[in-house]
Amino acid sequence: MACLKLGSKSEVFHLDGQTWLCSTGLSSDVIVEVEETSFHLHKFPLLSRSGLLEDIIAEFPSEDEYKCSLQLHDIPGGAKAFLLVAKFCYGVRFELNALNVVIVRCAAEYLRMNEDYGEGNLIRQAEDFLNDILGNWTDSIKVLETCEEVLPHAEELHIVSRCINSLAMTASADPSLFSWPMSGKGAVKSPEGVAFWNGISTTAKPHPVNEDWWFEEVSFLKLPFYKRLIRAVESGGMNLEKVAGSIMHYAKKHLSLLGRQSSFLNGNRAAPASTVSAPSDVDQRNLLEEIVELLPDQKGVTSTNFLLRLLRTSMILHASPSCRENLEKRVGAQLEQAALEDLLIPNMGYTVETLYDIDCVQRILDHFMLMDRDSIDYSSNCIVDEGQLSDGSHALTRMTMVAHLVDGYLAEVAPDVNLKLQKFQSLAALIPEYARPLDDGLYRSIDIYLKAHPWLTDSEKEQICRLMNCQKLSLEASTHAAQNERLPLRVIVQVLFFEQLRLRTSVAGWFFVSDNLENSQNLSGNLALVRNEAPAQAGTRRLDRVVAVEDMKERVSELEKECLSMKQEIEKLVKTKGSWNSFLKKFGLRLKSKPDAKKPSKPSCNGSEELPTSIGPLMNGKENYENKELRD
Repeated sequence: MACLKLGSKSEVFHLDGQTWLCSTGLSSDVIVEVEETSFHLHKFPLLSRSGLLEDIIAEFPSEDEYKCSLQLHDIPGGAKAFLLVAKFCYGVRFELNALNVVIVRCAAEYLRMNEDYGEGNLIRQAEDFLNDILGNWTDSIKVLETCEEVLPHAEELHIVSRCINSLAMTASADPSLFSWPMSGKGAVKSPEGVAFWNGISTTAKPHPVNEDWWFEEVSFLKLPFYKRLIRAVESGGMNLEKVAGSIMHYAKKHLSLLGRQSSFLNGNRAAPASTVSAPSDVDQRNLLEEIVELLPDQKGVTSTNFLLRLLRTSMILHASPSCRENLEKRVGAQLEQAALEDLLIPNMGYTVETLYDIDCVQRILDHFMLMDRDSIDYSSNCIVDEGQLSDGSHALTRMTMVAHLVDGYLAEVAPDVNLKLQKFQSLAALIPEYARPLDDGLYRSIDIYLKAHPWLTDSEKEQICRLMNCQKLSLEASTHAAQNERLPLRVIVQVLFFEQLRLRTSVAGWFFVSDNLENSQNLSGNLALVRNEAPAQAGTRRLDRVVAVEDMKERVSELEKECLSMKQEIEKLVKTKGSWNSFLKKFGLRLKSKPDAKKPSKPSCNGSEELPTSIGPLMNGKENYENKELRD
């Protein structure tokens, strides 16, 4: 820490109780009272340096035997500052440093110790020293911290603004230009083992400094000073991600509930209570609201995890509705970046119905839909083939990521017996159908809800099952749904129907590929015979064809087994509910006539195709495929 030594005389002041005495050999003729401390001094050294003391002393009678008494209770810095002023007036040695220069400068201004009362007076000395040390980061931090005890005077002398501007310039500078430890906490060693002395390295290679080197240093500032510093670095053009990083560091240091949440999420027990009294809820609430207002408005610069932790803390502290709404909008703007565990916010309401605050998540999702509606194409209702949906080459859109997140959230809150059906439906229905490539996640959450709410009526079960599209279930989910006794019978039949339709389409595709492969290979073989070239290549193609045909046979066999299995499931269901005709009549379906059964049905966009009553087409396709192989 930089310092300036003033005066040359040895110490002549000593303390007796609460009284400072000056042992110069002369009896004192003036008593200065500052707060509860008295100073027995002499008039001449004081009035020769201070315009204020000269005016006050001049009002007293000039008799030698009369000792005047002055009261300076309003002097900035109190008795500590006046002692340093008295030493300066007497020419006694004392040290001016970053910790006392502010009170000395303010006290000198208060006492009017300018150049009219001696060259090199205390105002000039303190001002020159301030200008020298404000270029140093550590000293600027200390000077700013000491401004708090004399804040009105320091503001009037622009000491606070000068400190903040100096800190903002240093924080915004390129850290690669630094080759010294910015904390200034003594000698350190570089990774190579080279010692730094007084912050200077003798090696040619500069010591690396991280971009967040200043976060910890400024986190010790009081909130008013910290806010002004953040505004200054923002106006100076600093990267907003760095600004947000500093604010997050400051919040974690001063908002105790944020630290407790972090420990809870990591599975750690809370730390023992500190001997220092914890801040009150009112102070914590005010601090949180100030931090929320301080965060940059730009989307994505503040992590969603931190925003959700702030939101949870705001609910615990009962922050203002505007503060909570601000946080909900910020989270909604970047909801796709959220993690599922962060959305599980405990219900803090006075009338707790559910374990988690589902209304809050629904408001966040509403904000997301509102902000993202311009980029959403609502005209796309096509259902993509399962293989394409599962292909990792398709990049997930923001809406798809949020749909996956909401499905996971629904699965977490579904076991709550107090969760109403309408609330579950309203949250699930906010996601448009096209946003879910597969409805497996939604099916899982519905199944969990049905298991936790066995008292639902059949109509309520059918109502909640309308949220999912049976055509968008994977093979694994369809197999599970076909055997799920909790689902309504209508839903099970729809699952089996669409799965059989999908298998039929797959088989037809295999036959189409086989025909194209055969035609292509026959054409290549004819060209080879005409040209009488490459007999070895023809043999290779024939072998490839045999392998492809065997693969197709195996695939068709697997599909046939799956179809038979589903047919057996349907027959079991029919036996439990009555005859097949009465079963179809119950659902508004009718048996096709025999001639029409040979015609393949065409699926419609809304899934209104009639239910096939057999897997005959699949069997016939298999027999035709085998007869064609025999002819070849």
